[in-house]
Amino acid sequence: MLKYALKRLVTAVPTLFVIVTLAFFLIRVAPGGPFDLDRPLAPSVMESLNRIYRLDAPLWEQYLSYLGNLAHGDFGPSFVYRDFTVGELFASGLPVSIQLGASALLLALVLGICLGTWAALKHNRAGDVAAVTVATFGITVPPFVVAPLLSLIFGVWLGWLPAGGWGEGALANKILPIVTLALPQIAVVTRLTRAAMIEALSSHPVRTARAYGLGAWTMVVVHALRSALLPVVSYAGPAAAALLTGSVVVETIFGVPGIGRYFVLGALSRDYTLVMGTVVVVASFVILFNLAVDLIYGLIDPRVRYG
Repeated sequence: MLKYALKRLVTAVPTLFVIVTLAFFLIRVAPGGPFDLDRPLAPSVMESLNRIYRLDAPLWEQYLSYLGNLAHGDFGPSFVYRDFTVGELFASGLPVSIQLGASALLLALVLGICLGTWAALKHNRAGDVAAVTVATFGITVPPFVVAPLLSLIFGVWLGWLPAGGWGEGALANKILPIVTLALPQIAVVTRLTRAAMIEALSSHPVRTARAYGLGAWTMVVVHALRSALLPVVSYAGPAAAALLTGSVVVETIFGVPGIGRYFVLGALSRDYTLVMGTVVVVASFVILFNLAVDLIYGLIDPRVRYG
């Protein structure tokens, strides 16, 4: 397994290189620049800024310079937050996004697997219909509706939790953002687990185990659930990356200082280095999460072999 993991990491380098290259040139093809304001700057000021940030150099030279800096772990200075480098912004925002994303994913997996298993055991009965209805509601209602609603109910009306803010990472400030992020994922995991469990419960190994008189707990947890977890594990990899960086709406509504907002702000402001840094971080996490999914596959399904 270690040899397989190392091989995947080595082959991920060209993939990351292609992603960085495409992102570098695509963002520069887009109209506008990082210093295009509503009130244009004086030509002398614009010339000085372009010289300081080396935007007056040929594009190929900028590209090679960025690759060289990136190889040393330097994402460059931010064009919007001019007192900070992109690395400094990520150093403060990434741990916050990781906390929210990891907590939301864990909550989604636990509740989604439990609800999906329960729905499969109550197939075509009231419990199944209720679980599917709740899952459908969770998928269709977007976070920008759920977040203000939760903040209004639990933060303003009831006063149980803070309506917004990070509060230096206090648990009370994390609950509403985590729940908002987790609800759509709970719905998806519930539907995936339900469909896989229904198929697993009707499979030949589980039917044989039932014929041998094994208990319901052993039959469901040891045999059926292990097989049903495979599609959930496949979904968990991309979901983890999405939760980590795609929480811009939740972070904005609740005032959470994560990195999700940086990507949108950088794209709107043509902050080349901030957008590139976000692309590199997201791509790296996607590659690592997909590798983790492949390795977990081997632990769940003994038929998987790594060549």
